[in-house]
Amino acid sequence: MIQKYRHSVRSRVFLPIYLLLFSLLSSSASWSQPDASATKFRSPDLVEITLLDSTIKLDIRYATSNNFMERPMYSSAKAFLQRPAAEALVRVHRKLVSDGYGLLVFDGYRPWGVTKKFWDETPPEKRKFVADPAKGSRHNRGCAVDLSLYDLKTGQEVGMPGGYDEFSERASPAYAGGTAEERRMRDLLRSAMESEHFSVNPGEWWHFDFRDWMEYEVLDMSFEELR
Repeated sequence: MIQKYRHSVRSRVFLPIYLLLFSLLSSSASWSQPDASATKFRSPDLVEITLLDSTIKLDIRYATSNNFMERPMYSSAKAFLQRPAAEALVRVHRKLVSDGYGLLVFDGYRPWGVTKKFWDETPPEKRKFVADPAKGSRHNRGCAVDLSLYDLKTGQEVGMPGGYDEFSERASPAYAGGTAEERRMRDLLRSAMESEHFSVNPGEWWHFDFRDWMEYEVLDMSFEELR
C-alpha cells in the first residue's frame, strides 16, 4: 500500500515536469516552410533583373562577406524578381534617369533557407529586422527588393541617412537625422518606387514590397535552379 502511494505521488510530481520538457523540446524544433497547400498562387516566373536592363547596378552583399552575417549566403551575385515586379522596377529605373540617378540593387529573391539562417543567428532583440521563417519573407516570394540609388555621372552610390542592413533607428524611412541631401535621396527613391506600386518597409528605407506579393508562394529554390 505504501509503495502504491509513493508511486502515485511520484507520478503526480514528475508528470508535469515531463510535459514541460516535452513542450520546450517541441518549441525548439526546426522551423519548416509555411504550408501553402490550401492557397491558390500564381505560377512563379522569376527573372534576372539585369537581363531586362543591364544598366541597373548590382551590389549583392549576401554573395560576399560584406553583410551582417559576415559570410557569403548566396552562391552567386544575382538578383531575381517575379516578372511583374521586375518589369515595374525597370520602369522606376528609367524614370530616375531624368533626375540623374539609377537603381543600385542589394537583394531581390531570397531562398527560404537563407531567411531561416538569418532568424536562427540573429539575437532576439534584433529580430524585428529579419523575417520570421514560420511566415516566410516577401523576399522568399520574389516580390521584395533591397536597393538604393547611384549617380549616373560618377557611377557611385549616393549617401543615405543610414546604411544598408543597419540595425538602428537610422534604418527607418522616417528617420529625421542625416543631412538634408541624404534625406532628399531617400525620399526620391521612395517616391519613384511608390509610383510603380512598391511600398517601403516601415523599418527599412531600402526595402520595398511589390503590391502583388501575397499572390506568390514562399520558395526555397537556389539561384542555380532558377537559371
